[in-house]
Amino acid sequence: MTLAGGGAPVYRAYTAGSHGQIHYRHAGPEENRSPLLLLHSCPGSGYLYDAFAREMGRDRTVIAPDFPGFGMSEAPLSAPGIEGYAAAMLELETTLALGLFDVMGYHAGGVVAAEMARQRPDTVRKIIMIGAPVFTGAERDKFNARFSVHGPDERAKAMDKSWPIFKTQFWKMGPDPERAWNIYLDGQKSPEVSSWGLRAAITYDLASVLPTIDQPILVLNPGDDLADYTPRAAPLIKNGRIHNLPEWTHGMLDAKTAEIAGLVRDFLDR
Repeated sequence: MTLAGGGAPVYRAYTAGSHGQIHYRHAGPEENRSPLLLLHSCPGSGYLYDAFAREMGRDRTVIAPDFPGFGMSEAPLSAPGIEGYAAAMLELETTLALGLFDVMGYHAGGVVAAEMARQRPDTVRKIIMIGAPVFTGAERDKFNARFSVHGPDERAKAMDKSWPIFKTQFWKMGPDPERAWNIYLDGQKSPEVSSWGLRAAITYDLASVLPTIDQPILVLNPGDDLADYTPRAAPLIKNGRIHNLPEWTHGMLDAKTAEIAGLVRDFLDR
């Protein structure tokens, strides 16, 4: 249970899934508002949302799972792809009997959210995406060509360089150095398996899926590594909008918790 920082306490639990045990965090009262599912970026875990879950848990049920193979969830036998991660999250929703729910996803988590809406439009009510990786085919090929998986020994040797880059150039807004370190370590776990999520998000054709989604979508576009690609989603969204946050970047869920919660609440509750 997480109590520091105020807000609703965050509890942890496991449930069985097709790929093994799924670990998730949960907070909040069982009220009339739709439950909110929080999907992390890749690599990473539901730990990303601790502060945000405490804030949103003040007035609704909040669930922040770890994708299969991430955080403390068991790994699948092979790469599930975005479709497989979405199916695993829908399976979790069924197990927890959430009913009609809202879903918020960060980068790759937002792609999974879109795929969940495509697979089960009857259960997903509204969608919030932080960043929208709308890539061209050529860009997907370019990113995949650059993509490489480094094993534990290589990662350990590179930590003296990669950690300073992460905390100063990537996780710029994170106000707590210890929490930034733990988020960084989450990204170093199980290098072969955890790389599946990022590769899946790169290869997924989000541009062809967004126009098929009828649910309301709010896309938050901070000044991060997807800022140049996210605006491409604007003409593809049937029912929604992009909200630009150019002065914010990674770490904003901790540094601007109340402000982002206000944006999300306004969208979900209107």
